[in-house]
Amino acid sequence: MTESTAAHQLAEVNIARLKFPLDSPQLKDFVDALDPVNADADAADGFVWRLQDESGDATEIAVLGDEWLIINMSVWRDADALTAYMYQGRHREMLARRREWFEKVEEAMVALWWVPAGHRPTVAEAESRLLHLRTNGPTPYAFTFRAMFPARSAEPVALEVPDGLGCSV
Repeated sequence: MTESTAAHQLAEVNIARLKFPLDSPQLKDFVDALDPVNADADAADGFVWRLQDESGDATEIAVLGDEWLIINMSVWRDADALTAYMYQGRHREMLARRREWFEKVEEAMVALWWVPAGHRPTVAEAESRLLHLRTNGPTPYAFTFRAMFPARSAEPVALEVPDGLGCSV
């Protein structure tokens, strides 16, 4: 591990717009898989932390002022660890079925950014990063898997949020 990756860890947020209420029969498979998928993440090599409420997941945590959005946020040792987890086992199975449960949205729903080792991002921080990505495209402040930035470029940049997005950032 290099000095810059030891000093920083990779935060990720992904949000999704539900097609149905969480307690609907259409989302039963998704809801039933949450605990096992989260347990897999918790045990994965390179996993550091994930956002959760009292129930052990984050489905009741509000994001961007939209009750149909759910949030998943976590911190990983690096991009390789996160990618390895995402594309294997139960999580991969869930990804394959995402269109059954979530609306297809054109704007960015996933953002990555580097945090100092030990930092636990807040929902407001995640909203800020995601809105920045939507407005400015990938930058060191918020980026995607397709346009990664190295940890040493983790210094803050100016945030530009378009008017009317209705978030509490």
